[in-house]
Amino acid sequence: MIYFACDYQEGCAPEILKRLAQTNMEQTVGYGLDPYSLQAKRQIAVLCGLQRQKDAAPLWREAETAGTVHFLVGGTQTNDIVIRALLRPHQGVIAAQSGHVNVHETGAIEHSGHKVIALSSYDGKLTAAQIQNAILHHLYDPNIEHCVQPGMVYLSFPTETGLLYTKNELETISTICRQYSLPLYIDGARLGYGLSSPACDLTLQDIARLTDLFYIGGTKQGALFGEALVITNPLYRRDFRYLIKQGGAMLAKGRLLGLQFLTLFGKNKLYQRLSSHAIGQAMRIREALLDKHYELAYDSYTNQQFALMTPEQYEALSKDFVLDEGEHTPDGRLIVRICTCWATREENVTKLIDAL
Repeated sequence: MIYFACDYQEGCAPEILKRLAQTNMEQTVGYGLDPYSLQAKRQIAVLCGLQRQKDAAPLWREAETAGTVHFLVGGTQTNDIVIRALLRPHQGVIAAQSGHVNVHETGAIEHSGHKVIALSSYDGKLTAAQIQNAILHHLYDPNIEHCVQPGMVYLSFPTETGLLYTKNELETISTICRQYSLPLYIDGARLGYGLSSPACDLTLQDIARLTDLFYIGGTKQGALFGEALVITNPLYRRDFRYLIKQGGAMLAKGRLLGLQFLTLFGKNKLYQRLSSHAIGQAMRIREALLDKHYELAYDSYTNQQFALMTPEQYEALSKDFVLDEGEHTPDGRLIVRICTCWATREENVTKLIDAL
């Protein structure tokens, strides 16, 4: 069987595995305060435009001032800890109805005592007008203190439907959030795939400039595991390591995370190269679907493609390929997700295209 069901079914990029093996017997301090982690944090801060390389403090001092970049073990833990850190007990997080925190985290946010204020969205994107309406609806509710107060905004980039926010859309949303003093947080589990898309007009520095926090996904983008949280707004950096530890997301052998991100964001631009590979293969599949007259459920230019198929088409493909079966449409078809990743083999894409 050939798998196109998700983007985290392989282990990690060979370059990372090699570095982990090379440094396996080295002794370092723990909890992300080792030289590899500190160097990786500095490198990410520089790439985000939050620090100039020549202004960086010596590594031995960096441990004292660390707070801009943190490495956490997984996406759900990152989302949960960020949301708990930003919200007061009576507040909730605004998100699209299809947002990961609303549908695919087993109620982790609600379990921590916060409501996900889910707004309907056909394509998985929120608009600035929607967000503003949700805020104003609460502000002018005569029973205001009886309702959950919007306390932050959560976006996925790309969305769960593979779509992207444009620079103009994100700037408008950012303006609304700052107007009402609501922190803006981006779930970047697939951030590299979004930034490498031919439809993307945003840069990593744009993301950093327009948000208060966001994370750079590693688990789905070539790392063995782990995510890099970037706190762009200094207001939210204080004591964050306490919350990571309390939330069970601080790895004792933190150098395993730091070394992976140092490898991904090193001089050879591995993160960008892996992301571009996934997008290239996804665009081959997209073009084939359109050429073969399949209808696309969403106009995605990222590593997730969503094709409308009859049950018979899906069953025929399932003999040789593992695809992600989604919801049924009113006319009886299925929304089938076809997902590429950093490790997708070109020959397997060719086999899928022939089978289509």
